[in-house]
Amino acid sequence: MIKYRDVLTKISVHPLFWVIIVIGIFTARFKELLLLFCIVLIHELGHAFAAAHYNWRIKKIELLPFGGVAELEEHGNKSLKEELVVVIAGPIQHIWMMAVGYMLFEAGWLHADLYYFFMWNNIIILAFNLLPIWPLDGGKVLFNVLSYRFPYLQAHEKMMKLSCVFFSVILVWQLLWNSNNIMMWVLLIFLAVSLYQEWKQRRYAFMRFLLERYYGNKRGIEKIAPIEVQSEDHLYKIFTKFRRGYKHSIIVRGKYKEHYTLDENELLYAYFTEKRTTSSVEELIG
Repeated sequence: MIKYRDVLTKISVHPLFWVIIVIGIFTARFKELLLLFCIVLIHELGHAFAAAHYNWRIKKIELLPFGGVAELEEHGNKSLKEELVVVIAGPIQHIWMMAVGYMLFEAGWLHADLYYFFMWNNIIILAFNLLPIWPLDGGKVLFNVLSYRFPYLQAHEKMMKLSCVFFSVILVWQLLWNSNNIMMWVLLIFLAVSLYQEWKQRRYAFMRFLLERYYGNKRGIEKIAPIEVQSEDHLYKIFTKFRRGYKHSIIVRGKYKEHYTLDENELLYAYFTEKRTTSSVEELIG
């Protein structure tokens, strides 16, 4: 119970949301904005409570006018099942919210204008968050799906490239048919900045992924998969073959058909503790 209560202490409101709230007060739209605030809050609490259920470390929950961002101090070593549950726990909140809204409207407890505003914003926030663009929920699901097939670094890069493709489609649509929508431009700027920052920091994210494996965060390990490498391969090249949800044994093929088997921890130890960042496996064995 305490871990769920602690989630509430992580909530913060983005300055842009405060601006929208002030505008709502001066334009007599406070009720609508209060409903929007509640929709966004419940969506993000869905993510946060699911993360707390799995004992994930929650850094903060920041609320924005069109959604929110739950920042988690986890770097790709949780099980893919857990990650999927945490991601969809946000969008699924809109289903019961719309059901409750419909019942209140049918019972005559919710005015028609407020009801349609509530339902429309639920649909918009749900649809927007399901777009396969990082860092939206749809982008995270895309990363999860790609991680089932590709190594971490490759899955991440493919996810980023596909996110850019989908972002470009939305941008073209905005330019041609929705150019007067100021809020949509704000959302697109937010997505563009987020994509740029994520791409710029992709190597740093990969290092955090490796460090978590090295320091023993292997709760998400579900299978063991060997990786065949050549003795002259450098450690970093081997790390690019590491996959989420797998522990790897490293089979080293030598020049004269002899081979060795190493545990992934031996390579991680050499890389992070011994600082042998440019060494090959051959140098490590020798």
